[in-house]
Amino acid sequence: MPDMKVFEYAPAPESRDIARLKPTYGVFVDGQFRPGRGEPVKSINPATEEALAEIQEADASDVNDAVSAARRAYDSGWSKLAGTQRAKYLYRIARVIQERSRELAVLETLDNGKPIRESRDVDVPTAAAHFFDYAGWADKLAYAGFGPNPHPVGVAAQVIPWNFPLLMAAWKIAPALAAGNTVVLKPAETTPLTAMTLAEIIAECELPPGVVNILPGGPSVGQSLVDHPGVDKIAFTGSTAVGKQIQKSVAASGKRLSLELGGKAANIVFDDAPLDQAVEGIVNGIFFNQGHVCCAGSRLLVQESIADVFISALKDRLQTLRLGDPMDKNTDIGAINSAAQLGRIRVLADAGEAEGGQRWSPDCPLPERGFWFPPTIFTDVGPASRIAREEIFGPVLSVLTFRTPQEAVDKANNTPYGLSAGIWTDKGSRILWMANKLRAGVVWANTFNRFDPTSPFGGYTESGFGREGGRHGLEAYLDV
Repeated sequence: MPDMKVFEYAPAPESRDIARLKPTYGVFVDGQFRPGRGEPVKSINPATEEALAEIQEADASDVNDAVSAARRAYDSGWSKLAGTQRAKYLYRIARVIQERSRELAVLETLDNGKPIRESRDVDVPTAAAHFFDYAGWADKLAYAGFGPNPHPVGVAAQVIPWNFPLLMAAWKIAPALAAGNTVVLKPAETTPLTAMTLAEIIAECELPPGVVNILPGGPSVGQSLVDHPGVDKIAFTGSTAVGKQIQKSVAASGKRLSLELGGKAANIVFDDAPLDQAVEGIVNGIFFNQGHVCCAGSRLLVQESIADVFISALKDRLQTLRLGDPMDKNTDIGAINSAAQLGRIRVLADAGEAEGGQRWSPDCPLPERGFWFPPTIFTDVGPASRIAREEIFGPVLSVLTFRTPQEAVDKANNTPYGLSAGIWTDKGSRILWMANKLRAGVVWANTFNRFDPTSPFGGYTESGFGREGGRHGLEAYLDV
């Protein structure tokens, strides 16, 4: 047979000039951009460690100004505005997000480290879709199933993480505005750039001043928002530890609270599953966005009879993943968001080896600069192992085996989390049986990481409470 020619991918970089980066960003309060009163910090590109821009962060006085502005906007008319009028603003925001989608995708990749094709094909379109969907709900709140005359809650403080900066902002802002609330949003301190560009879009769309306020800053800004007496509703997406602190802070305060926290999802593969499709689902479940996903399928439960064949096929697939420049359209695995997160991933991976897990990564040269971690699989993992129980929030997969469906359920539920799960099997009856027994807020069947603005998302136990998306996502912002 003639030698098979191996084709290499030519670089296909997106132009970073599209991003139109500004040298400094401040806060957006009462419809105006101005410097924050906190300490200036640098926003860092995690793929190169270069400074992208200086962020003049907020402080407690900026929080007070933003909450006061949101209250004035709420009382002066936004809460009383006809739903059809609120819908026009939401539609306008969605359209401008689409018009500036290429710029937003580049900004997201530069600031976050995720591959440009994920920012371009997932994050930005889904963010626009949330504004479109909730624009449709704005004049139909009486038909959402929460009573004939639901009212907005008031001023909503929203704190979002760094893994999906623009998408998380859309998840939070769109339902709050549709329901007639006003908003103070705090983006994550390592990824403020798309949130500040969203503020530009909101200003361009001429929302009344104070309806949306955006305050970049660190944990102290988030705590000031949580503690502020002028806030009626708090929505937080982030770590379970911080979520517990917030819950303690608002206890007996009368403030509404919704939490979307960590996860340790099980992706369960039975011997009758379409194996090639399941391999792709496992790869997407844990290596999408470098594993920086609360609902990541970080535990693979594979039926014992096919474990060797399946793991071999999975390793073959990982050999084809391309790690490198996130701005290259061919890149599959981008950079870890920060040095701190990379350190945590390394600690837990080392713990997995120390506890007897067999560590494997494909031949994957890492760039010299930036924060990088190769896609990694651990086999021979025990259910009590740290890497099988703690959220790693990185591209690390723990593999466990099972023999019977009941054993799969028991192992999948052996976690303090309850955010998501995946089932791979040819039997519809098994899917329904498993879904009813798995303690997870979202269960995917023969797919994983499928998100739609019309569908609710959220967990319970240590994964939080409340739902985002669809009509269910309106409930947190309505007094019903």
